[in-house]
Amino acid sequence: MDKYLNKYRIPPARLQSWDYASEGMYFITICTKNREHAFGEIIDDKMNFSPLGETVDTEWIKTLELRPDMQIELGDFQVMPNHFHSILTIGANEFNKDLEPLSVNGKNVSPKNKFAPQSHNLSAIIRGFKGAITKFANSNNISFAWQTRFHDHIIRNQKEYIKISDYIVNNVFSWKDDKFYDSSL
Repeated sequence: MDKYLNKYRIPPARLQSWDYASEGMYFITICTKNREHAFGEIIDDKMNFSPLGETVDTEWIKTLELRPDMQIELGDFQVMPNHFHSILTIGANEFNKDLEPLSVNGKNVSPKNKFAPQSHNLSAIIRGFKGAITKFANSNNISFAWQTRFHDHIIRNQKEYIKISDYIVNNVFSWKDDKFYDSSL
């Protein structure tokens, strides 16, 4: 891997041929640092929220009112003891209407991300969400940190959507500590 300023670079986590401001459905997973159980615990197949877990739940719903200009829709989501899953849709909006699709192997795909400040895209949504949770934790003297980055998967068809949605809804029932979605499913 190439070095930057004599330091190893971390490979990009996002799909390089996709602009994350584009219309699309996204499956996201965000983890706590060291996978600490900060959001509550599962007892008898039910997620019992800690105060921080309740905040994760309510702040995610606030995403809609905080970003009405992005035409966001929230799909199924689930707060787990040490992570959070959600399906999020970004609709057609003023920030993605002029994106020119690229042609890759004769197929139109979203334009590539450009090196620039990230706003009105998936990363900006997640950054705001994570920031709100961290602010709540700090103001309530709760020791908490997020794992850096987040996992995303662009949902490409109805079959994938159904499989991922079922996984999210049933995650509490199949909980085994630190078990996450396997994209090969």
